[in-house]
Amino acid sequence: MGFQTEFNSVCKFKSEQELFELLEYGRGKMVKQGFRVFPTGQKVIAYTPDNVAVAIVKIVASIAEINFQNQEVTEVEMQLIRKLTEEESRIQTALADEMFFGEQAQS
Repeated sequence: MGFQTEFNSVCKFKSEQELFELLEYGRGKMVKQGFRVFPTGQKVIAYTPDNVAVAIVKIVASIAEINFQNQEVTEVEMQLIRKLTEEESRIQTALADEMFFGEQAQS
């Protein structure tokens, strides 16, 4: 058991539904497996499950706990700052692929 630190500028959704709720309602949350530390109060780039940059969000809460199924999970609550333009999305997606996601796929 231990905490895993997330990237300071990346918030990747695993669920399309969680991402849809954030983009539709301006607030949302996602659940990650394991204990993770998200930078509460910081603005980060949100990515789709396919690693496409879509928005700037602010992390408003990060709660790590053991749920009723005895699993370590972290719930992250966030608010939408704004959606990215097409050009911003293209550039951020390419940079994140080079800096974060591309390396993980090779490991």
